[in-house]
Amino acid sequence: MSSSPLSKKRRVSDSETKTGSHCSSSNSVRTELSHTPTNGMAKNGNDAEIDEGLYSRQLYVLGHDAMKRMQSSNILVSGLRGLGVEIAKNVILGGVKSVTLHDQGQAEWRDLSSQFYLREEDLGKNRAEVSQTRLAELNSYVPVVAYTEALTDDYLTQFQVVVLTNSPLEEQQRVGDFCHSNGIKLVIADTRGLFGQLFCDFGEEMLVIDTNGEQPLSAMISMITKDAAGVVTCLDEARHGFENGDSVIFTEVQGMTELNSCQPIEIKTLGPYTFSICDTTGFSDYVRGGIVSQVKMPQKVAFKSLTTSMTEPEFVVTDFAKFERPGQLHLGFQALHSYQRKHIMPINVMLCGVFQADGEELVSLAKEVNSSQTGSAKVDELDDKLIKKLAFVSAGDLAPINAFIGGLAAQEVMKACTGKFMPIMQWLYFDALECLSEEEGGAMLTEEDCAPRNSRYDGQIAVFGSQLQEELAKQRYFLVGAGAIGCELLKNFAMIGLAGGEGEVIVTDMDTIEKSNLNRQFLFRPWDVTKMKSETAAAAVKQMNPSIRITGHQNRVGPETERVYDDDFFESLHGVANALDNVDARMYMDRRCVYYRKPLLESGTLGTKGNVQVVIPFLTESYSSSQDPPEKSIPICTLKNFPNAIEHTLQWARDEFEGLFKQPSENAMQYLTDAKFLERTLKLPGAQPLEVLEAVYKSLVIDCPRSWADCVTWARHHWQCQYSNNIHQLLHNFPPEQLTSSGAPFWSGPKRCPHPLEFSTSNHLHMDYVMSGANLFAQSYGMQGSTDRVGVAKILDSLSVPTFVPRSGVKIHVSDQELQSANVNVDDNRLEELKTLLPGPEASSHFKLTAIDFEKDDDSNFHMDFIVAASNLRAENYNIPPADRHKSKLIAGKIIPAIATTTSAVVGLVCLELIKIVQGHKKVESFKNGFMNLALPFFTFSEPISAPSHKYYEIDWSLWDRFEVKGLQANGEEMTLRQFLDYFKNEHQLEITMLSQGVSMLYSFFMPAAKLKERLLLPMTEIVTKVSKKKLGKHVKALVFELCCNDLTEEDVEVPYVRYTIR
Repeated sequence: MSSSPLSKKRRVSDSETKTGSHCSSSNSVRTELSHTPTNGMAKNGNDAEIDEGLYSRQLYVLGHDAMKRMQSSNILVSGLRGLGVEIAKNVILGGVKSVTLHDQGQAEWRDLSSQFYLREEDLGKNRAEVSQTRLAELNSYVPVVAYTEALTDDYLTQFQVVVLTNSPLEEQQRVGDFCHSNGIKLVIADTRGLFGQLFCDFGEEMLVIDTNGEQPLSAMISMITKDAAGVVTCLDEARHGFENGDSVIFTEVQGMTELNSCQPIEIKTLGPYTFSICDTTGFSDYVRGGIVSQVKMPQKVAFKSLTTSMTEPEFVVTDFAKFERPGQLHLGFQALHSYQRKHIMPINVMLCGVFQADGEELVSLAKEVNSSQTGSAKVDELDDKLIKKLAFVSAGDLAPINAFIGGLAAQEVMKACTGKFMPIMQWLYFDALECLSEEEGGAMLTEEDCAPRNSRYDGQIAVFGSQLQEELAKQRYFLVGAGAIGCELLKNFAMIGLAGGEGEVIVTDMDTIEKSNLNRQFLFRPWDVTKMKSETAAAAVKQMNPSIRITGHQNRVGPETERVYDDDFFESLHGVANALDNVDARMYMDRRCVYYRKPLLESGTLGTKGNVQVVIPFLTESYSSSQDPPEKSIPICTLKNFPNAIEHTLQWARDEFEGLFKQPSENAMQYLTDAKFLERTLKLPGAQPLEVLEAVYKSLVIDCPRSWADCVTWARHHWQCQYSNNIHQLLHNFPPEQLTSSGAPFWSGPKRCPHPLEFSTSNHLHMDYVMSGANLFAQSYGMQGSTDRVGVAKILDSLSVPTFVPRSGVKIHVSDQELQSANVNVDDNRLEELKTLLPGPEASSHFKLTAIDFEKDDDSNFHMDFIVAASNLRAENYNIPPADRHKSKLIAGKIIPAIATTTSAVVGLVCLELIKIVQGHKKVESFKNGFMNLALPFFTFSEPISAPSHKYYEIDWSLWDRFEVKGLQANGEEMTLRQFLDYFKNEHQLEITMLSQGVSMLYSFFMPAAKLKERLLLPMTEIVTKVSKKKLGKHVKALVFELCCNDLTEEDVEVPYVRYTIR
């Protein structure tokens, strides 16, 4: 998924952070929680600096203000089974002030099916104490302590948020009433087999600072009327995107200037480009210009206590196809608590035999609960089947369900601490009953199938029986990527027992671990930085479940590694899981899975948004069947001369970086070391040969520095050119008062009139540009740089910068259409002159040019220093509000905002689909594609789209079908092109009109007769190697041919591709 712009940050007043609103005062925290982490790092708290190197991706989701509020919050997590440890893990990674782990129970076999920080040697030990040391490693800024006594009222007062898991209803009600009365936020989470429950109570008056986490919208204005409800019309470049009830402010309005000083105004949308505001009849007449910007308005929300909310529940629906289920499950979970009270034991019922009676008993208890209801919790008719299924699976403890509910619960903790995003109001129920057998009523599992056997998978066997466990152990899966999603997938794979026997998980990732990964890629630790991700992740999950067979690779997936990931490799797989961060690699893996007919589990996250897609051979469409529209690109002329937003200046700065420190060095070194470079360059279209050679000449002759002072001089002159001279020339061509042919001001609408800058060594931004530019320039020539600003200022003071005089006759294009239609005149004389002026290849030993690749996360390399300075100076030219380093890094670095909570929840859903695949589900309605936005919160699930069906003659086919042709005939000889064409004519009644392999055209009906005559007699593989000019590797077992065909009526027909087997 692509990056989203940074949300506007709002300052929160002190009154918004007191007890009972966002989070309690840190002064109430007891001394046992206020110690410093053992590594000597600063503890979290109100005055703590945020470690942007660690939290950078999360900061783009939450913002600095929310992070600071989290760093003042002490959290209690009670219950350290699989769900509790998942919540604690995500909250600790998030960076709260402290986390206390509470549990009075000892580790049991069934805990190991989802509690990833318990091991077999921990059985019989306290779950909280064992987990504490392992959880504490996740984030050295967050003290983690274990507590094993009862939760008294007095003990609870030190926390801002209390989370209860694996807790009896009486305990929930007691703690819930106390927390509600004392301004402590409460989250209750529970999972029972394939069911999950979540409840939130954040007090009677909570202020939500930002309800959705989206960046505030803005639009440019073309007209404002004077009316009782003034109508604002925006420029028709793009829809304004506002909604009824949004609040907006105005800036830069000319004429009706009263709007510029107005407080936020509530609007009513009238259309995609218009909306109405307040009474404007008393304002001055609108002249031109103006920007309207959305303002996030805080919203107060009120929560009922647990006791009240149980009788008057409000539900967040997770699946609209199961709209009635939350009300039923609300009663079902209460009935489970009644059963446990009655039998003083966890419910442990199966699908048949004597245990059927327990299912009936739970239905009876649910009816009692329902009949006792007086409020809206009462349902007209109880769903007996659903309640029985709840009974049948409730003894189970499943890692994927815990991952999903745990991710959601941890996000609610963060909302409670920060007031960032809309909380769950107030109940959420979830089920994944589709994971059970597709047979009506579920497969008849016996008591023996599901009985505990002192196995780490007992919690899973209780739901699915032992047969699935055996199938999981045999699976051979390919995981592509070991980043955030990859780490979570591996954890779940280890817990469910995937490849726990004769199977294998192969994980590949060519990246090394960086500090910024540690905030969400939870298998890695600070001491793993610079190690390979795949190997480190594999070793980490081996610790969680020693029986998993896993191998780490460091390969990029693509055509270049098809010798490794060849036919034999893919044919041995049961499926593929993608954990990738770019669309190209996803589409490549999708094509491979379609070709080899393997299931694909696809997922992605963007901040609080996440999606899951399951691709099943012969059943669903593939990932590539539907695509997001391409991101809107910025017009070249906007970047070059008419920017109006900080995104434009940042993209311009990135282009500057590439054009100054990467491309020239690459071209110059190619010129010096590649004998054919000049020949290739001269064949380039238009003015490119001249541009490239001029750049090479500048790099090797004109600009080539001899000293550090030369580098400073170059940077200063470049500053003058970009921020003064070029602007003077632009204003010479288009003066501020210029009118268009229609009489309208040229500098209006999206065109902001610039002004040149005057250089000063006392201006920090000017000096930042020169310092970073000079150091990067020095690096590109292999020279030593300097950070001595005083010394650089002295060099600058001694420089003489020539006065610029704008020239007439300089053409500046106003639009991209004008640019494209412009005639390019190439100065052939200058081209010839450059060829003589350039140094010969023998000069290569005198140069050590290095192309610099942009790296956003290293704060010592001057890359972001240059980008921030270059962008903000250009923004100053055009009176565009500047961006700080944090926001600049997001946009220029195309960073994808990320947070551990979303990743955890998404991967939980992925692994539920994996369980269905391993069980062999065949119905498309059994599978679920999902989308969520935890900020809203919003969830939607749908059955995957079936593979689109095509037809030729009476034969139906989809993307999963193909023609299978054996190239080797019975006589041992390979099929010729003539025989191939005849085969399709005789066997399929299809006349091939065109035949291609990749980008190579092998045959067409319009081919010259002589060439056709020659090719018809050649074997197919010989034609392929001849046309593509590439040898076929020994790993290649088959070729893919694309066909264009006519049927017997000579009509074009669409047909599948051909898999042509050669070995």
